[in-house]
Amino acid sequence: MSAKACSGCDSGECEEDARGTSKDQSKNNGRGQECPRYTKAARYFGGQTVPLRRLTLLFESLYTQGCGIKRRSRAISFRLCCRCRFGKVIVSPTDINESATKESATKREIVVEIPVADVNRQTDSLIQKYQKVARIPGFRRGHVPASIIRQRFSEEIKTDMVEALIPRFFRQEAERLSLHPVSQPRVTDLHLHDGEPLRFKAAFEVLPEIKLEGYKELRAEKPEIAVSEADVEQALADLRERHASFNPVEGRALADGDFAQVSLDGHPKAGDSKSGEGQPVHMDEVLVEIAGKNTMPEFTEYLRGASAGDERTFDVNYPEDTQDKRLAGKTFSYTVKVGSIKQKSLPELNDEFAKQLGQFQTVDDLRKAVREQIESERKHEAEHAAKEKLVGELIQRNDFEVPDSLIEQQIDIRIERGLRALAAQGLTAEQMKKMDLHRLRAGQREQAIHDVKAALLLERVAEEENIQVSDDELNRELEALARQSKQTSEAVRARLTRDGGLDRIRTRIRNEKTLDFLYHQSA
Repeated sequence: MSAKACSGCDSGECEEDARGTSKDQSKNNGRGQECPRYTKAARYFGGQTVPLRRLTLLFESLYTQGCGIKRRSRAISFRLCCRCRFGKVIVSPTDINESATKESATKREIVVEIPVADVNRQTDSLIQKYQKVARIPGFRRGHVPASIIRQRFSEEIKTDMVEALIPRFFRQEAERLSLHPVSQPRVTDLHLHDGEPLRFKAAFEVLPEIKLEGYKELRAEKPEIAVSEADVEQALADLRERHASFNPVEGRALADGDFAQVSLDGHPKAGDSKSGEGQPVHMDEVLVEIAGKNTMPEFTEYLRGASAGDERTFDVNYPEDTQDKRLAGKTFSYTVKVGSIKQKSLPELNDEFAKQLGQFQTVDDLRKAVREQIESERKHEAEHAAKEKLVGELIQRNDFEVPDSLIEQQIDIRIERGLRALAAQGLTAEQMKKMDLHRLRAGQREQAIHDVKAALLLERVAEEENIQVSDDELNRELEALARQSKQTSEAVRARLTRDGGLDRIRTRIRNEKTLDFLYHQSA
């Protein structure tokens, strides 16, 4: 494996496009996310990681969570007693939790009564199933009397009967009353006695009534996008940095401006209370720039003057504001072996360099493409910020209660996404187990409420404006997913249809279109 400066990556994760820029921007461009190799090394040598700045969907993870719940009707007429073959549902001031409904627009509680005939029918059906499989001494399989089955398997039959009837009757009666739960019902006060109806209470949450106001008056700032010559020159300098070569130097020691190719082992310093829980570090074939602006001073101090083959041991004190929180405020003891000394050589900014980057014939073509890309990025950033502001103002104009169940689901999504990001950075499962999840959840709650409100409001705007997703739009999205996953679009469609993902994708596209509508109508 050849040594690489952390301005590019041979891992295949930084794929160059036709314009010579990567999907994961290098450490030098000042606008993007670093390559995987640099991201890892930067934590220890003092490099600063820069988040990827591009247009992303607002609350995309929330939009992909399809609940399949219909909007509840605007006018619901309750009868005190509704009898039918499905059972008896009583909805009255004594049956609905008054304190909950007075304080909440999203909490409901109903009492469901299932007639004896339905209970007996389900019980008899279960007894017949038990008769077919029960093995009881003295009886042939399939010939055990029903009375024996009822006696031997009384509790099991009751459990199976309850599990079969309660979900079905709850769902039917909730639909009959135009109540559309967005949470799993909490069943209490279960009344189950032979010869009597099965009765239970079910508490659940519903979507609130949202009286949409003020979305047509929203206005977004649309600043002028300008790209200076200095911006273009900096971007070209970044390109040259990413395509730099590193040539070996022999016969002298490391000096400022050189790059040391090193292997290192680092351990949290013993006796340091803050460093006690830190994890050891081992890295091979890493390039450290002596006196580089992103190099920790201790690495420069102890490696300056070293020759190939030398080994140095020293401590590094990471400041409290170090970006990687696993290092912040800790002291690490490092043993560093210098493998070789290298000097960086930048390519000339000429037509030949432009041709190497892609479909460019001259350096002027490259300059034009770089300027267009910067302008496009800034437009996307401005549009993203404007849309985010529009959604924030929409939430301020429409105050309503959010079901706790949806908030908890969104917190789950945000926590899971965060843990995946930490795992990608090298955090182990054992380290994750030590995290205070209760504190993490509490810290995510405010943003989760914002996310859920935004999704519900965008859904209402889409309803008001009759914003729909065509089959062609859905098919284009499926084709894009197929290309990314290297599958056929038919296979992707079949998989998403099985797990309900097709509806989630349609919902996400609809919300994207709604955001675009708000943005353009605000002009």
